Amino acid sequence: MKYIPFILFTVLTNAAAQLMLKYGMMSLGPVSFAGVNPVLKIIQIVFSPWVFAGLCVFVVSMASHLYVLSKVELSFAYPFLSLAYVAVAVLAYLLWREDLNAYRIAGIALICVGTVLIAHSGRGEPDEQVAANNDQPSERSVVQ
Repeated sequence: MKYIPFILFTVLTNAAAQLMLKYGMMSLGPVSFAGVNPVLKIIQIVFSPWVFAGLCVFVVSMASHLYVLSKVELSFAYPFLSLAYVAVAVLAYLLWREDLNAYRIAGIALICVGTVLIAHSGRGEPDEQVAANNDQPSERSVVQ
């Protein structure tokens, strides 16, 4: 449970990156590759301020996620990333009035319930004995 704040940081930075990317693409308007060099268009998109900021925040999110994966089981950490959908759906509704109908709200509720169940399923940290065994070189890895 001590790694939950790091997991939630990963979730929030992931959601923030999505919102920045969306805002960046909204500011660019509809993308068309007609009559334009696609490589130049992609460079223009990537280096627009909000898209670039979103990509940078994704890098921070992935670094955080890698740290989490070094500390807890994947089957514990990964489902928490679904909370990013919850944050994005709610914030997109608040910021841009995107649709948040009954089906989406029900889906969000199910995601939240599932995440709570996973959080209560255990620490998610590898067993200390297993971790200690992983630190020991195996007989096959010892050079004779």
